[in-house]
Amino acid sequence: MEPKKLYRSATNKMICGVCQGIAEYINLDPTIVRLLWVLFSLAGGAGIIFYIAAAIIMPVKQEY
Repeated sequence: MEPKKLYRSATNKMICGVCQGIAEYINLDPTIVRLLWVLFSLAGGAGIIFYIAAAIIMPVKQEY
């Protein structure tokens, strides 16, 4: 079995596909991941910085 890899989604995305990629990686609904990310961002603003960093670092999953 091939190991899981963390990718940004190229198709099912709102902004950059980071939350969708994380949701696919941990088998969770993307809406829950997005809501948690918003709460994390509102709790101090670090979520915005981490989102931008993740959008830069995570490769895009090309779906054919």
